Amino acid sequence: MSQELGTLWQEIGDLPHQLRYIDVGNCRTRVLSVGQGKDTIVLMAGTSGHLEAFTRNIRALAGEYTVLAYDYPGHGFSTLAEADLEIPDYEQHLLGLLDKLGLDQVHLCGESLGGWIALKFAQKHADRVKTLILSAPGGQVMPPSAIGKTRSVSRNAVEDPTFENVKARLQVVIHDPALITDELVQMRRAVYRRDGFAKSMSHILALQNPEIRFRNRVTVEDYAALTVPALLVWTDHEPSGGVQTGKDFAAAIPDGELLLIRNAAHWPQWEDPQAFNERALDFLARKG
Repeated sequence: MSQELGTLWQEIGDLPHQLRYIDVGNCRTRVLSVGQGKDTIVLMAGTSGHLEAFTRNIRALAGEYTVLAYDYPGHGFSTLAEADLEIPDYEQHLLGLLDKLGLDQVHLCGESLGGWIALKFAQKHADRVKTLILSAPGGQVMPPSAIGKTRSVSRNAVEDPTFENVKARLQVVIHDPALITDELVQMRRAVYRRDGFAKSMSHILALQNPEIRFRNRVTVEDYAALTVPALLVWTDHEPSGGVQTGKDFAAAIPDGELLLIRNAAHWPQWEDPQAFNERALDFLARKG
């Protein structure tokens, strides 16, 4: 897709779609459904993200699948968090959402935090997962300096959500600044400007606390333990590890594949949607 891409609603306006709020436990969860495919693919965004992170993918995927994108507790326009969120909290929420929607088995496509959740969820609930697409998945133990930089930029953006500060936050995950559309910045500003979001953000960032992160961490052994087919999408500017790291993770997956996106950082599904969408659809057709 070109960089002149319009809003999410321009992308899906002519497709069957529904935006609604579903109560999952005590979380009023924002959920978008697009398409009418037999199988469902669930899209899962990153830390402090929202379903619009998949603006450049939904249309392509909805040609063959029912696409379900949602905002986690504490994220987007779902109920804000009142306590620290760890991976089991996100897993439980996803399980509740699938149960609420009557979805016995789905494909999971997670970016960053979403990949972290999807990987852990598939280990505990393999019977509910057909395939995994892990787009620059998070969860690795990282040096405090690397986490500190991201945490600082994130806090600045939330505490003072100017256009410039929010764009700086997005530049942490998107390699080419030209790919950061005004619409994406304004969408995230709307999220960050919600009353109470700064407090919610402190609970979201609990996973950047070294002790909490360590007990929720992802290791090569987690990839090796997967029992469902998985496509790992990595980049040549991934902040959490070089190209070899991605190759090692993919090689550890018993039924795993690797897609390497060039000139990209931590949002490969956004930075090269054509390569991402084509390979995702091919993978799903073969493995789903």
